Amino acid sequence: MKAVVMAGGEGTRLRPLTSNQPKPMILVGNRPVMDYIIELLKRYDFTDIVVTLHFLPQLIRNYFGSGSELGVSISYVTEEEPLGTAGSVKNAEEHLSETFLVISGDALTDFDLKKAVEYHRKKKSMVTIVLKKVENPLEYGIVITNESGRIERFLEKPSWGEVFSDTVNTGIYVLEPDIFEYIPEGKPFDFSKDLFPLLLEKGFPLYGYIADGYWCDIGNLDQYRKANMDLLLGRIGFEPAGIRTRKDVWIGEGALIDPEANLEGPAIIGQHVRVEKRATIGEFSVIGHNVAIQEGAHVHRAIIMDNSFVGSHAVLHNCIVGRNVEIKKGVRVEERSIIGDESIIGEDAVISHDVKIYPFKTVEAGAAVNRSIIWETRGVQSLFGLEGVSGLVNVDITAELALRLAMAFGSTLPKDSFVVCSRDASRAARMIKRAIMSGLAATGVNVRDIRIAPSPLSRFAVRTTESAGGIHINVSSFDPQSIQIHFYDEDGVDVSENFQRKIERYFFREDFRRAFYNEIGAIEYHPRIAEFYINSLCKAVDICDIKKERKKVVVDHAFGTSSLVFPHLVGRMNCDVISLNAHTDEEKCTLTLDEIERSLEEMKKTVEVFEADLGVLIDSASEKIFLIDDKARRISSEKLLLLFTYLFSKYERRKGKIAVPLSATSLVEKIASSFGRKTLRVKTDPRALMKATKRGDVLFAATSTGGFIFSRFLPSFDALMSLAKLLEYLHFAEVPLSRLVDELPEPFIAKKTVYCPWEKKGKVIRRVVERFKGSKMELMDGVKVFDGDSLERWFLVVPDAEEPLVKIYSEGRDAREARARAEDIATFIGGVVLEE
Repeated sequence: MKAVVMAGGEGTRLRPLTSNQPKPMILVGNRPVMDYIIELLKRYDFTDIVVTLHFLPQLIRNYFGSGSELGVSISYVTEEEPLGTAGSVKNAEEHLSETFLVISGDALTDFDLKKAVEYHRKKKSMVTIVLKKVENPLEYGIVITNESGRIERFLEKPSWGEVFSDTVNTGIYVLEPDIFEYIPEGKPFDFSKDLFPLLLEKGFPLYGYIADGYWCDIGNLDQYRKANMDLLLGRIGFEPAGIRTRKDVWIGEGALIDPEANLEGPAIIGQHVRVEKRATIGEFSVIGHNVAIQEGAHVHRAIIMDNSFVGSHAVLHNCIVGRNVEIKKGVRVEERSIIGDESIIGEDAVISHDVKIYPFKTVEAGAAVNRSIIWETRGVQSLFGLEGVSGLVNVDITAELALRLAMAFGSTLPKDSFVVCSRDASRAARMIKRAIMSGLAATGVNVRDIRIAPSPLSRFAVRTTESAGGIHINVSSFDPQSIQIHFYDEDGVDVSENFQRKIERYFFREDFRRAFYNEIGAIEYHPRIAEFYINSLCKAVDICDIKKERKKVVVDHAFGTSSLVFPHLVGRMNCDVISLNAHTDEEKCTLTLDEIERSLEEMKKTVEVFEADLGVLIDSASEKIFLIDDKARRISSEKLLLLFTYLFSKYERRKGKIAVPLSATSLVEKIASSFGRKTLRVKTDPRALMKATKRGDVLFAATSTGGFIFSRFLPSFDALMSLAKLLEYLHFAEVPLSRLVDELPEPFIAKKTVYCPWEKKGKVIRRVVERFKGSKMELMDGVKVFDGDSLERWFLVVPDAEEPLVKIYSEGRDAREARARAEDIATFIGGVVLEE
């Protein structure tokens, strides 16, 4: 006997779970509901199955295919317009010439279907409706039968005043093909509302079979929660997948559970789930496949679907989390809340009870969400941030995303052009780089692979090999879980905002160029690029003067890629070098701020013991430096900026300007002007500095975070070039580094950040401008307000480009004044944020 599975429903009452998937595909115990139905049909020898489709039909086709892997044969019939339950089966009439069974693909049951068929044949019925006694019949069609089981009356979804039975229609029918004579072609027609009353009126034999066993319609979210709970309690004739432990926790293949994690049954943990130490999985929780639950997170009575991420110390209670959801550190999701697929919940956000967040939404860090988010959202409007395209490895930045991103970049470039690709020593960067190279080749773009390399070397390779651009992948400087993808233009500089938008258009539209088989890009290697880089660097400095000094230098490479290039430079400079952490380590591709501080303390001791002239820590990207002087003292980042400004202004022979961000101390102008140098102020975004060095009249650019650009060599940050120029300038200075530092003026800069929702950032800037109307202002980047005519006393308010924050910088005559002004502005902004 054939069976028809009705799988065309949208499931509007189950939204947002069904916003982007058909109702039969919602997961119960990590399996689509319809998967249980197919297994049930097979159990009772219904192996020839017709599935009727309407809403997002391809998702069901792709999942179940021909049914051969499940031991059945499945054919599909799709209705272009909704035809109702009876109309959808009428659409499959050509497959149904004999008695057949109809069952819903979105209900969960373990009924003995053979008994229903036997009852149908015994009664010689035209229609047999499988019935079930329930406590609350309001959501169903109720049925009255006589003593012989013949149906006398039924009513679809009655009110309490209309209830005359607790026996309801389960949506499972045994039917004779004669019914098709009474179902109109191509028109909406329903079994319960239209066909059955018509057949009853005409006197045809309709019977009701009261079944024993479990049945749940899963018509709403409460029923969905109940279905998952019933599966865990063993009330359904199906066993959850996985290995059952003594605590009634079913654990899937490949799951990694830390011994310090706390598991409380009954619960289901899917395949390849990762549960870290001190995380708790409480009773009646269902954890989907490939879910990561970080340290200290607490999950209780929650359903978390496939590929989602739960950050450390997040709390999820009696809630539902869709697929590919990112729940960041410290988030709290309260009971009966639902988070739709592909959503991002920022750090420390609170999702109140009964809130529904529809798919593809972003909740800002620290936000308190008290109502459902359906249409309104800030959304993920751009891929690029200040650090290229960045995010958590295998959460935000996946191999699939990297492939599409590379195809988008390649689509903007001419066919057969070249792109330089490089990475740091981490496994994550290697994975992403391989996906990127494949994506570029797929668009007909060739790849120059320089493998593991510091980013300045990658930029140099782009600029000197006539490449159309470059891509460098590295783990974030201070977060080993995050990865960054940097895109360079033909000059080795970060691509412009206009170019970023061009890449994003291709990415979001998926309008990729696809090369023909004979146009696929090649991948080649450039083994001597490090040698060319060192040769060019040595030509850009007075290497002979550096050799004369024979400085003793302590260099900490922080396990970064600079250690691969620096040995080639040491021999050319004739320095005595004590190298620390001078090898790459994929487990230490990035250091936390605390680890950097510890490294600097160790370096101070090393400088002191070896009586070195200076100590330098090079960051993992080989772009920035941290400096220790010959007296083993740490030089602050602000003082380091002034040191390089002084040295460049005094000893650089070429004439040219100095570029610094708006947030840098005003002492830069004071020092530069004393040597006849002009200063150019740019936005606080580091990309603005690189852009400024392409003007031609800017020879040097610097940040107050240890990054320096010498544009005649490379228009980007380069730690090795910064070290080489420092050694050159020290030769000319003819005094110890400590003396130079002591002679520099002391900058007094205070910094502060204030939480500010995205939608209020514009208002904050407007209110600051209004409050200080009449004062001298700069509106290049946020608002910079000067105190009277003095250029040395000011504050700057800049909205953060990536987070719901506002940054405040303040400079004063002393540290107390700078801090007091920053606190005052922070208090004012906090008041503006709280305004209705």
